[in-house]
Amino acid sequence: MKRIILLLAIVVVGASQAVRGQNVAVKTNLLSDAVFSPNLGIEVGLAPKWTLNVSGQLNTWNLSHDRRWKHWVAQPEIRYWLCDRFGAHFFGAHVHGGQYNIGGIDGRVKFLGTDVRKLKDTRYQGWFAGAGIAYGYAWILGRHWNLEAEIGFGYSYTRYSKYRCSGCGKKVESNRPHHYVGPTKAAINLVYLF
Repeated sequence: MKRIILLLAIVVVGASQAVRGQNVAVKTNLLSDAVFSPNLGIEVGLAPKWTLNVSGQLNTWNLSHDRRWKHWVAQPEIRYWLCDRFGAHFFGAHVHGGQYNIGGIDGRVKFLGTDVRKLKDTRYQGWFAGAGIAYGYAWILGRHWNLEAEIGFGYSYTRYSKYRCSGCGKKVESNRPHHYVGPTKAAINLVYLF
């Protein structure tokens, strides 16, 4: 009888470990880390092929020469994995939102209706919200480590106020809307699985 109880206990413990295995992941986006924007993500398994990924980013750095690049972003995403979760190809649908205060940056890019060159002599402060779809791939590096690449495309709506220079408080425009369609997500994530 003791052997049967011991065998049942081993089976129950073993089965519960298989159910919990690789159910939660913690990650950081190396692309955001490269531009000094601290970020963190957590992904939770919902079903054998479905996960919920929630990532966030916060940048509060004060830059030299009266430049500003402050923001916070939250981006929850539901993912469908073509194979098992946390491995190989996946598709996602995400929403995003946040606030920003940016100006005094000497950008030389005009891309999909967004002119970064305007940031040199002005400052923009506002909020944004939107949604998009994404595709990604996860490489299994080890029992607990993955590397993940993802690109997303979608829409963002923003309302902002424009200021004459990056450091002064002279408001030029207020509550102005802007619509954006284009890339909404780019990530190379280093992932730790529990």
